[in-house]
Amino acid sequence: MFRTLRVLILLTILVIVGGGTWLTKLRTTSWERPLRVAIFPVVADGSEVTQRYVRALSPQTFHAIADFMQQEGARYRLPLNAPIEIFLAPEVKQVPPPPPFGGSALQVGLWSLQIRYWAWIHGTFDGPKPHVRMFVLYHDPALGTRLNHSLGLQKGLIGVVNAFASRDQTAENNVIIAHELLHTVGATDKYDPRTNQPAYPDGYAEPGRQPRLPQEYAEIMAGRMPVSESEAEMPRGLENVLIGAKTAQEINWLK
Repeated sequence: MFRTLRVLILLTILVIVGGGTWLTKLRTTSWERPLRVAIFPVVADGSEVTQRYVRALSPQTFHAIADFMQQEGARYRLPLNAPIEIFLAPEVKQVPPPPPFGGSALQVGLWSLQIRYWAWIHGTFDGPKPHVRMFVLYHDPALGTRLNHSLGLQKGLIGVVNAFASRDQTAENNVIIAHELLHTVGATDKYDPRTNQPAYPDGYAEPGRQPRLPQEYAEIMAGRMPVSESEAEMPRGLENVLIGAKTAQEINWLK
């Protein structure tokens, strides 16, 4: 009897969690109302440069992301005029638990639970309740030229973005934030993980372009503009980026 009851309880929990995940995905990809996105800045190092940059952030810093989504939504004839609304939340004083890159499935699963719990604790502010929480970890560019990979999780609707604390790189930071934001609503990567080269055709912003190379724009989920069969360039900003047809299908913008 006790064993049967325990199984029933576990099945009930799975149904509730699965149903909640399904309803969340349905709500965030119906595009009947704007998706509320909160940006939570985090000083990821002890640098005074990073601290000054984070203190100087304003909602205008991220307007290019909302403009990009509006422009691309119109291109796909999305009925919603403003697909996303961005809110700048106060600085989070604690860095999130680092992901176990290269870890086992169990380690990744445990980290997923940890980051969702951490986001639940730290991802609150006085503004409208967000659908998606993007934690942007800023780093002083003078302390290193390479950053860890950023992540966007559909389960939990959480993004963890590593960015440089530099005005000169604000536009590039916004490209990465937009990329990870789209991961949270179902978009997948469109590049070869072995080479980082955009994968043809879905990773090309204009796969039917003649000649095919060089491409004029980067596909947002490929992250780079292919200029030859073996070379690709980072876009300078979201004005050099498009949402490709496959990505539009994944986020329910195109049937």
